Amino acid sequence: MDAKIGKFLESVGNFFSKDDQIPWCDSDVVSGLEREVAEAENASEEQRSECIMRLSWALVHSRRPEDVQRGIAMVEASLGNTNISPLARREKIYLLAVGYYRSGDFTRSRQLVDQCLEIAPDWRQALTLKKNIEDKIARDGVIGIGITATAVGLLVGGIAAAVARKK
Repeated sequence: MDAKIGKFLESVGNFFSKDDQIPWCDSDVVSGLEREVAEAENASEEQRSECIMRLSWALVHSRRPEDVQRGIAMVEASLGNTNISPLARREKIYLLAVGYYRSGDFTRSRQLVDQCLEIAPDWRQALTLKKNIEDKIARDGVIGIGITATAVGLLVGGIAAAVARKK
């Protein structure tokens, strides 16, 4: 019996603490890439674009919300360039999806990852991100239902207690 309870508690813990497979980037890497972009001011447009793309990747994978927002803004600005290849567009849309996922906008992230999958239906990174998004939405839904059920239970219990006191 204790083993069953232990397994149940472990599965509940895993449900709430499940981590995604999307990499994180620390602030040292972001700082180094910011210096690289600054140094690339006099480089060719292609080199500068590559530096900015690496910095954008690091920013949307950062643990710091303000970095993620900066990364989203950088990628969105670069998507305005109409001279990018379909492969580069797919990469940028994916980075946007990661950024929105990291910032908690799962609906927008799912829309963007679906755009990636229209371009490349068997792209593993996008498929993994889509699964992470759907898992996160499902977990948040279960948590929301639990909170709502608890609130309703407390409300009903309070009303029942108030009615019992009046009698």
